[in-house]
Amino acid sequence: MVTIPEPADIETSSEEYAKRFAGDVGKWFLQIQEEATLKLLSPYRNATILDVGGGHGQLTKPLLDSGFKVTIFGSTSACATRILHLRDGKSCQFTTGNLLTLPFIDRAFDVVISYRLLPHVTNWEQLLSEMCRVAKTSVIVDYPETHSINYLIPWLFNLKKQIEKNTRQFRCFKNYELLEKFESHGFALSERIPEFFLPMVLHRTMKAATLSNVLERAFCRMGLTARWGSPVILKLVRKGF
Repeated sequence: MVTIPEPADIETSSEEYAKRFAGDVGKWFLQIQEEATLKLLSPYRNATILDVGGGHGQLTKPLLDSGFKVTIFGSTSACATRILHLRDGKSCQFTTGNLLTLPFIDRAFDVVISYRLLPHVTNWEQLLSEMCRVAKTSVIVDYPETHSINYLIPWLFNLKKQIEKNTRQFRCFKNYELLEKFESHGFALSERIPEFFLPMVLHRTMKAATLSNVLERAFCRMGLTARWGSPVILKLVRKGF
């Protein structure tokens, strides 16, 4: 039996995980994520993108519709289930292997992205190292921030489990620890986009996308999201580009 060093994306790519983003609130979550990501990618027209752990397919179609050439990397072939209908061998490809030793040459892709993965990987430093190695211009990741209400979630995990049913443990990061790690690989912060002031589990509990949107827009105008928001989408750019 083959041992997979970091199998976190297997669950993330499952149909069960996709249920977390079903319904109006789930669609709203993905819309916010999509808009932020496409904004960060706007300087890289027609770029090649490696989506590490992207078998969840949350960004695959928006990226393809925007003209990007996308390669999705998963731990096993099972991670391709949700994006099979999008694979064409040209604009959208899928490949498998070890998340910690990506089978690509240095700077093989213009941009490397990874969502819904970093907080669940034990050896996250090696994961970041590999993403930086194969990225030519930039790396984009998302993560839960310790400097937010989300920091309380690990202590409320049992309650979160009761509400969301299919949740799992995750690590929160301090902004500076990620920036220091990227800095060691020659990447500097370009943009930082906190997505929500309130924890996503609260929005799921309310089950009212319109109300959630109104509340989050208000928090954003008050500056609360910029200071306390989570998850955060980070864009790092290789120095010299």
